[in-house]
Amino acid sequence: MKQRLKQYLLIALAAAAVYFILDNHFVFKKHNVYLLQKTTLNLHDTFVSLDNKRPETIMENEDLRDAGIGDLMVELEMLTEERKQQLESKFALEE
Repeated sequence: MKQRLKQYLLIALAAAAVYFILDNHFVFKKHNVYLLQKTTLNLHDTFVSLDNKRPETIMENEDLRDAGIGDLMVELEMLTEERKQQLESKFALEE
């Protein structure tokens, strides 16, 4: 009985870990990791690095924009609030 409960617990933990991965963007900036909640459960852009990328390149990605990558980049001082608004408007019009 104990063995069966351990199996169920391990399966539940694995399922929770998979759900957590599907539900978040893991954004890396140097040695720091930031989490952004995804708008839908999927594996697209699960792991994203901000190193060596221009803010414009990152903001082109609709999934990341919807998750709030612009606010994170403003917080990290990669963008100003005004520039973030300009990029969001630009890419929203292109879609």
